[in-house]
Amino acid sequence: MARNKIIFLNSYKMKLSIIFGVLHMIFGVIMSVVNYNHFRHMEDFFLLFVPQIIFLCLLFLWMVVMMFLKWILYSSDLNDLIYGTSCAPSVLIMFINMMLFSPNDHPDDCMEYMFEGQGTLQLSFVLISLLCIPVMLLGKPVYVILTRKSHGKSSGANGDVNQGMELQPESVSDIPQATQPRHEEHDEHDEPLGEILIHQGIHTIEYVLSTISHTASYLRLWALSLAHAQLSEVLWNMVLQKSFIFPGYAGSVGLFIIFGAWAALTVAILVMMEGLSAFLHTLRLHWVEFMSKFYKGEGYIFQPFSFRIILEEEAEVE
Repeated sequence: MARNKIIFLNSYKMKLSIIFGVLHMIFGVIMSVVNYNHFRHMEDFFLLFVPQIIFLCLLFLWMVVMMFLKWILYSSDLNDLIYGTSCAPSVLIMFINMMLFSPNDHPDDCMEYMFEGQGTLQLSFVLISLLCIPVMLLGKPVYVILTRKSHGKSSGANGDVNQGMELQPESVSDIPQATQPRHEEHDEHDEPLGEILIHQGIHTIEYVLSTISHTASYLRLWALSLAHAQLSEVLWNMVLQKSFIFPGYAGSVGLFIIFGAWAALTVAILVMMEGLSAFLHTLRLHWVEFMSKFYKGEGYIFQPFSFRIILEEEAEVE
């Protein structure tokens, strides 16, 4: 068994968790397009989806690309002075330096970056990502302001919409619940401008910070895999291997008895306990990290069933 088993597997599983997490979050952001199309809010596609997907891809998908570049370009050849083991950079340190606009520390015989022009490319990625933040923050409020101004000019030019028409005796509240639109609470254009600004500010801050915290949250996959591997190794070394010390026929009897204990512990610990733990963690990753990109879960106002209310509404309509 290799001496660097733990070092290699930890780094590999950590990178694999980040890769799965970034792809999962990108898919969640893409799912928000379905909501924008369903509720006919296509302005959100350009003012929310486009800057969100650009921000996520230029920073964190680029980190995933750097992981693959490190796997492809660098080898274990000790004679290679440029792409050898001693020159392999840390993707995490390189990503942090990219965000801080700091140079990368490297040995004298190694390159600062993986390829020529990487520093300029990363600088452009960070600047474009920073420009996406004010678009997410101010795009929707500016669109609402311009929409209200255009509606005000058109209504002023056309006069009062009720001019020359007899007003309806019934108000909107008199319409039965069955005839009212089901998704009227999704129309945010009628809210006060201050509430729209506050809501958009909270949403922007939450999204920008969540891209970092949610990416780190996917490292729980690495922790679960590490715990599962260590538990299985402990059960193998401390339980089943003990039966191999008995010589002759006694070893067969000992193996038969100890195998039952090993199988019972494997089912109880690795299958049931670890399975429940993995289920809870993947439920958390789907509910928070994935679904928060497109699912609000605001629901509808609860209205208890009442025959009296139904009869009163029908009587008012008649």
